[in-house]
Parts: sequence; C-alpha cells; structure tokens
Amino acid sequence: MNYPNLTLSRKPLVEVCAYSFESCIAAEKAQANRIELCSSMFEGGTTPSAGLVKMVTQKVNIEVHAMIRPRGGDFCYSEEEIEVMKADILSMKTLGCAGIVLGILQTDGKVNIQQTAELVKLAAPLQVTFHRAIDMTPNYAEALETIIEAGCTRVLTSGQKNIAIDGIEEITNLVKQANGRIQIMVGSGINLNNALTIAQTGVDAIHLTGKSTRDSAMIYRKEGIAMGGLPAVPEYEIAYSDSQKIQAVVQLLDQAYQPNE
Repeated sequence: MNYPNLTLSRKPLVEVCAYSFESCIAAEKAQANRIELCSSMFEGGTTPSAGLVKMVTQKVNIEVHAMIRPRGGDFCYSEEEIEVMKADILSMKTLGCAGIVLGILQTDGKVNIQQTAELVKLAAPLQVTFHRAIDMTPNYAEALETIIEAGCTRVLTSGQKNIAIDGIEEITNLVKQANGRIQIMVGSGINLNNALTIAQTGVDAIHLTGKSTRDSAMIYRKEGIAMGGLPAVPEYEIAYSDSQKIQAVVQLLDQAYQPNE
C-alpha cells in the first residue's frame, strides 16, 4: 500500500497484546516492537502462566511485558491479591521479561499511588506500564499525574472510551499534559483504518491485538455446555494475533513517517 498524503514526524512503536505463544511469534514476524503477554482474553487480560512466559522469552527476540493482574473484574485489590501480584512480579523478573503491566485503583476510583509505587519499586529495573485502569478513573488528568508520581514508565489508555478512536480528543490532551514525562500508549480497537489518526496525536506507542479467529480442529463437539459458563463465548473458536494485520499497521506507520530534517 502507498499513502502519499499521510505523514508522521514522529513514529510510535507498535505493541501487540498477545494471549498465546502463536500470537507472540506472529508479533515478531510482523516486526512489532513489543509484546504485552496476557491470559484470559475475555476478562481483558490477567497474569500469564510462568510456562508461557518462559517459552516466549526464550523463543522470541522482542521485548516481552507481562500482565500482572490476579483476576478479572475491577482494579481494587485486597492485601492478599497485592501479595499475589508481588510474587508474580518477582517471577517475571527471573523469567526474563523486559517489563510488567499493572493498574491499581482505590474504592473511590482514583489511582492507588501507595500500592502502585510499591510495586514499581519492586519491579525495578523492569519497565512498568499502568494499563487501562486509568480509563476507569473519575479525573483523567489527575490520574496521569498520580501515575507519573508513582514512577511508571508508560500508561496505556483509550481516552476513557470503549474504543480509542472515540477518545481521540482526550488522548490528544493527555499527550500534551504528559509533555514527555511519561510515555503515552493508546489501545482498544486499533486497526489499519484508524492507526494513523491515533499516531498523529503524538503518542509514543499504539497497542493492538491484530485479532483473527479460526475454527477449532475438534471433530466431536459437545452441545449445550459452556466451560466458562458463558454461552456467548465461542467454545470452538480459536482467537490469535494475525501477523498480516499487524504488519499492515507497521508498514503504514513506516510509510507515513517523515522525520524532520
């Protein structure tokens, strides 16, 4: 593809949210810059298994950042859940991750600076991304300042909207507010059709899954039962990151990039 009329003076990195070893291989093949490794796609991502992390860090040559989230649901955690997160952080450090991804809120929806700062310190020297928990806070600008104060490397956001393109105004304002003090990464609904629009806000990175699905190889299929208890979740459908979809976005950004001389 050629995009002669579209230009970027600053090219964001591309991070792939991957839920399987296959998807991590696809991300590297597509020349993505970084992987966010998770489990539990339908819960928005939880901590991946040690086995998966070990295999990915040994076989893939781009940065791997592991999600540290002990369960689905909200981002207000008990003392015991925080201890689980600490143990997982220490595990990810030994397994060769370049970073971790977390987000912790108080009952009032504000960023829990004490717990966040404690886990950032524990994770050092790994990079720490504060994830889309920022999109669940009552005061977006205030939340960013708290995340910066806690020492995070970057923040992932959709502009407090379900999909990032709908939060483009908020994202633009957040980039201006950050002013280089923290990296801003944008995710949720990013694809070939909107990646350049998002990139033009000046963000440091874009985050996508490049999701495709294929039918299961299972021949026998048990009807009338859903293992997760949710009939809406397809039991015999395999979701994966599609290297062609990711590469198309990478190439689009490359073609649009015209650095200032």
